[in-house]
Amino acid sequence: MIFESILSTDSLTLVQGLICTGSALVLGIISSLVYRYKSYCSKNFAVTLALLPPIVTMLIIMVNGNLGTGIAVVGVFSLVRFRSQPGNSREILAIMLSMAIGLAAGTGYVTFAAFGTVLVCVIWLILFASPFAKNTQKELKIDIPENLDYEGLFDDIFKEYTTKQELHTVKTVQMGSVYELKYYITVKGNKSEKEFIDALRARNGNLPVSCGRMSSTGEL
Repeated sequence: MIFESILSTDSLTLVQGLICTGSALVLGIISSLVYRYKSYCSKNFAVTLALLPPIVTMLIIMVNGNLGTGIAVVGVFSLVRFRSQPGNSREILAIMLSMAIGLAAGTGYVTFAAFGTVLVCVIWLILFASPFAKNTQKELKIDIPENLDYEGLFDDIFKEYTTKQELHTVKTVQMGSVYELKYYITVKGNKSEKEFIDALRARNGNLPVSCGRMSSTGEL
């Protein structure tokens, strides 16, 4: 398969502009829909993913080999990067895909943009739906009174209910009257999570205990 650019002349025709921008918009919408599949996503972010490719396409077409305009475009991308809130790895992946679509369409490689989008989206769906690199770890938070020594306090419970445990952070809350312990754990498959939490509550004086998925701050 040979991919050729439709922008073979120095001047841009209306048809070429419509093909590049329109294809970028369609592919952006497709990538946005794929991202929203089994992902928590606000409408603002979904619309951004859909409109980012045609915007990048317009910028690339306007550059057209002009060094000064290219430097200005780099400055715009840098401004967007530093003005944006840091996201998790899935959001970064979606943004990079949208920008790649815009770059390919902006240089006239519309067929390659479509091929690459379909290929990446299919692989994306397969990998996220499969057990590939599935993380079975959970984040456990336990509050204990300040007069309790937390070192080794829950070792016997962890040994019974978990296969892996790691104390990640210890911090004081409620004006220093309570310690909050954060663990990364893997619960045994044949054990009840409710019984595990009940055993912890009996040990920590019935103070709050929470167990859930790893927070997104642990992602790349």
